[in-house]
Amino acid sequence: MKFGPVSIDHAEGAVLAHATLAGDTRLRKAHRLTAGDIALLKAAGVETVTAARLDPGDLGEDEAAARLAASFVTPGIEARAPSTGRVNLYAANAGLFTVDRAMIDAFNGVDPAITIATLPPFTAVSAGQMVATVKIIPFAVAETRIAEAAETVAGRDAFSVRPFAARRVGVVQTVLPSLKPSVLDKTARITAERLARSGSAPGRELRPEHDEKAVAAAIGALVEESDLLLVFGASAVCDADDVIPAAIRRAGGRVERVGMPVDPGNLLVIGEIGGKPVLGAPGCARSPKTNGFDWVLDRLMAGLSVTGSDIAGMGVGGLLAEIPTRPQPREPARQARALPVWGVLLAAGQSRRMGAGNKLLADFDGTPLVRRTASALARSEADGAVAVLGHQADRVRMALDGLGLAEAVNPAYAEGLSGSLRAGIAALPDDAAGALIVLADMPGITAGDLDLLIEAFRAAGGNSVVRASHNGKRGNPVLLPRALFAEIGRLRGDTGARHVVEQGLFAVIDVEVGAAAHLDVDTPEALEEAGGVLIQ
Repeated sequence: MKFGPVSIDHAEGAVLAHATLAGDTRLRKAHRLTAGDIALLKAAGVETVTAARLDPGDLGEDEAAARLAASFVTPGIEARAPSTGRVNLYAANAGLFTVDRAMIDAFNGVDPAITIATLPPFTAVSAGQMVATVKIIPFAVAETRIAEAAETVAGRDAFSVRPFAARRVGVVQTVLPSLKPSVLDKTARITAERLARSGSAPGRELRPEHDEKAVAAAIGALVEESDLLLVFGASAVCDADDVIPAAIRRAGGRVERVGMPVDPGNLLVIGEIGGKPVLGAPGCARSPKTNGFDWVLDRLMAGLSVTGSDIAGMGVGGLLAEIPTRPQPREPARQARALPVWGVLLAAGQSRRMGAGNKLLADFDGTPLVRRTASALARSEADGAVAVLGHQADRVRMALDGLGLAEAVNPAYAEGLSGSLRAGIAALPDDAAGALIVLADMPGITAGDLDLLIEAFRAAGGNSVVRASHNGKRGNPVLLPRALFAEIGRLRGDTGARHVVEQGLFAVIDVEVGAAAHLDVDTPEALEEAGGVLIQ
């Protein structure tokens, strides 16, 4: 490939290095010039262009990227169409991303023009999540170099997604007089949500006294009916002979390791009984935020063994300060005020499937639905919020009275969702780093759910899309970085933020918030099932 200024007389077939105007026609970067383009450029007085000219044996960037991406496609990995020398690869199913670093390094070592970037190993991914991207740096690469790079991964899986499998999980929670039942109930709920991402669910749960013999008996009672046992202690493990590891041994099991070099998660216990894994959960596993317990649990759910040596090797990267779904450990909670997040409450819709009623005014335990959702937004850590009104604006405005939300009106609400999105984004202050898009008809969303999204956005530096999810499936709300506001401004018709998110312009962080992520009320039946009463 030759790169540089090219005379128009010799530029047919060359690839433009920069967007160029030919009269009223804009020729985009990476466009291959045709005879018609040359005529337009000459008519516009253009004498030279900066371009790349392919040599015999060169492959254009898109063809090269597509050919290389095909080397990484497996039943669990899918490739999208090439664009500007890039092919993105996605998980075909939920599971655990595994990668052979040596193979990836060998591939990237063939030529600086040929690159692939992947997620970190052992990342839990959802179906449809991007796991890698192949990028060709120049406009063309010699076909021999492409073949050489493909050979480094030929016949082997450089990376894969190990699918999660549903497993029977027995749960033991020990009790002490000082431990409130509400803590145990919350732990049970969070554990169920954690297991749901693999399609698993807790089986029988026992709550013995925090005593070696009692815990051993509970483990023995559950082992035959379980594929995996989780033991939550009322008191943290402080020694290899403490209650939980001692109980595993008393029940006839073996303790592989007590403690792990991951923070939070240091006090994890791992063992086995009858060939079945037993995890003594650290205290941080009572929280939904990512910790070392997740690292071990996800591997087990993907059918991977976890040895003491595996855990010993988790120290590099084990300081979970940069995990998007949790704040820095051992530090006071601080709001990243350099990244202000504003809410956008979409409350302009017509509720066409509700007949004469407006679902946003439906009664939920004495509160209009729109106020219920808006109250969650008002109580969240968002720096402010805008309510977008349209259909029956006066009635909806009254329902929101006193919550302190700013207001934007979408007069074209009947034309579809995009107008409300544009109105809401346009009403945000200039310093808003992100927009938390909240649908007003989601009765299950809480301030805590919204705070998880905001926390993840700030932890990721404001450079990612953050999306609520449940059981690995995308949902709502969604938090968009400021860099996507211009894309929102280009939406038309009944098109929502999903269209912008799926362009792949930014990484997407999915945050598990439970079933609320999928609960909206678009029909009278759904409204009634959610506990609402339609007001005519």
